[in-house]
Amino acid sequence: MRTSRLEAFSDGVLAIIITIMVLELKVPEDHDLAGLLHTTGVGLLTYLLSFVYVGIYWNNHHHMFHLVRQVSGGVLWANLALLFCLSLFPFTTAWMDESRFEPTPVVMYGLNLLAAAITYFGLQTVIIRQQGPESPLRQAVGSDLKGKISPAFYLAGILSALAIDRSGRIGVWIALACFVGTAIMWIIPDRRIDRVVRQHGTAD
Repeated sequence: MRTSRLEAFSDGVLAIIITIMVLELKVPEDHDLAGLLHTTGVGLLTYLLSFVYVGIYWNNHHHMFHLVRQVSGGVLWANLALLFCLSLFPFTTAWMDESRFEPTPVVMYGLNLLAAAITYFGLQTVIIRQQGPESPLRQAVGSDLKGKISPAFYLAGILSALAIDRSGRIGVWIALACFVGTAIMWIIPDRRIDRVVRQHGTAD
């Protein structure tokens, strides 16, 4: 089948994920800046981080399917696995917010990020195998250095929150720094797929 239905479904799911996350934000009880910071400040920060991650996945997913003409059943299931992991963002984000960054919710958020990265890599791998040895997607991703570094940062963050100063917050802040740093790394524009699309002129 062609990719149009898969892309439309994926776009819809990602839009719903963002909508659910923003609906989780609490309205301030007091109508001033202090009330906003006290009631919603942490929630806005966690929402921003998760929104950026959802945006990164939407952007990369959109670009990846510029190099795909048709999808198999394997691609459909791999895409559903990715969407399942992303659909957990509202839950893990809200838990991390309401706990005020307790170690266990931060670890679960990191596991959610790690699972999403693994399933995205799985989707990418299934597409490359479907396309064969001359896969334009393989040509585009190359060594995929950022894709390999990201899980290492997530794992480092998870282990930090688990093992470093659990009674305090040092490990949690290291974990959050790993998660934020990885997001910043992916925000930087990646022109690999754009270059291959121009070379091929069309999806393959």
